Amino acid sequence: MHFKGKTVLCNCDDPRVSNFFHYFSYNFEQLGLKKLITTCYKNQNRDLFSQNDAEQAIWLEYFGDRNGNRVPDPEEIGIHYFKGDGDFRSQECIELLEEADIVVTNPPFSLFREYVAQLMKYGKKFIIVGHQNAIKYKEIFPLIKENKIWLGYGFKGGAGHFFSKYEDVATAGDHREGMIRVSGVNWFTNLEIKKRHEELILFKTYNPKEYPKYDTYDAINVDKTSEIPMDYDGVMGVPITFLDKYNPDQFEIVGEFNNGSDSELDLAKPIINGEQKYSRIAIRRRQTNPKPVSYEIGELPVSMAAEAIAP
Repeated sequence: MHFKGKTVLCNCDDPRVSNFFHYFSYNFEQLGLKKLITTCYKNQNRDLFSQNDAEQAIWLEYFGDRNGNRVPDPEEIGIHYFKGDGDFRSQECIELLEEADIVVTNPPFSLFREYVAQLMKYGKKFIIVGHQNAIKYKEIFPLIKENKIWLGYGFKGGAGHFFSKYEDVATAGDHREGMIRVSGVNWFTNLEIKKRHEELILFKTYNPKEYPKYDTYDAINVDKTSEIPMDYDGVMGVPITFLDKYNPDQFEIVGEFNNGSDSELDLAKPIINGEQKYSRIAIRRRQTNPKPVSYEIGELPVSMAAEAIAP
């Protein structure tokens, strides 16, 4: 079990209303936790969620049930005051991060790159919420390619619900009072999970008509993960949603179709017969003795694997 004997940190929360704190505190003994730490950014008002309107923030620490009722009572929760605002980048919060074994939280999407970089710098295990678009960030995609980060179990319908002061204008029917519905969210993690090693069943066979090659890259286009051909050994361009089914024992991510731009999004949109496709990831099925590949096609460089790793 991942959490047994571990200190869990939720460092982008308001712990008094956070479902992260609620889950881990009420399941503390069942998970076998050693300690739970949650931090609050500025807000000290129990009726608000992270309004950032207080001069001082707090952090809570919980060591488990002491009176035998298996409920996190207020007197069992240690309340500590930050000198600063509780920003995850502050030295006070970094000290708590260094103490933690596993980080579980919902970091600000706008600071996702910086947040992940901090986790990697301090070598932490984590389960965090991020937007699907983060897959394409030039700071994040290489970590996925190198199997340092992967997607966890998904949200129902690909959407998450978050406490918010904004009006929920989503067109879907599963609205929740006091919350906003955000589509395209994922769990990002570096904890090993069973899903990551489930083999994707392939049933289609390759034919050039159904799987055309790109105009500028020596790779075939695959529009759906379920349509990856079972008998093609070359490079294939697949949608970014493939990562939800990615098994590193079965496939390798050999790179991205990089158009050489300085855009924050590292994945280019390849072209077939002059028509631009959606963003694609370059993959291939694992082989026993794959050979290194490094080449250029046309005038654009192709960022594909220089080295392949045998399973």
